[in-house]
Amino acid sequence: MLPILFRDQRFVVLDKPAGLPVHPGPRGGASVEDSFPALSRRRDGPWLAHRLDADTSGCLVVALRRAALLAAQAEFAAGRAHKTYWAVVRGGPAQEAGKIENRLHKINTPVGWRMAVGPGGQPAITEWRVRGRATTCSWLELAPRTGRTHQVRVHCAALGCPILGDRVYGDGNGRLHLLARSIELMLDPPLVAVAQPPEHMLRALSACGWESDV
Repeated sequence: MLPILFRDQRFVVLDKPAGLPVHPGPRGGASVEDSFPALSRRRDGPWLAHRLDADTSGCLVVALRRAALLAAQAEFAAGRAHKTYWAVVRGGPAQEAGKIENRLHKINTPVGWRMAVGPGGQPAITEWRVRGRATTCSWLELAPRTGRTHQVRVHCAALGCPILGDRVYGDGNGRLHLLARSIELMLDPPLVAVAQPPEHMLRALSACGWESDV
């Protein structure tokens, strides 16, 4: 069973480990959905309220009831969901904070698909700030205001500092240093969850000045 960060009658927020996809792949294999039978005995559900990349760890919202799913999806669609990511990136931006606004679209390459910046894509907005710096890397806090595929990863690369371990938008050495740090849905009652960094990010975060709060 995956660790649970929040639970009530409507939702469960799982602490998804890096490397675990949310859905089974074409050839099967382990996924977040394997944990669904243990979360609810209802005939309908549970359902993923949103998605995370397989290599991203942290907060993942699962709806236990249909009404909760629709309410969460409305929050995400309207841009009212407050999501925060932590990333350790190679190098670092020249500024201490900023906002990226561009358009992202999917392209196919000889080695697979990826997202790219281009005029024909969907609007993508991410606010960011530097939380700490080390000699070769920086710790960024990012707040995506839209929910495009790979948005945070593409935007870090667009800043000139790809996320450590990003095989698609960076050099791909090691594991992806990206954490879905927190999620907040201002429903009644609200949903609030915070995830701790995974073990593979601790050394780089500590080098950038992070100190554990647990």
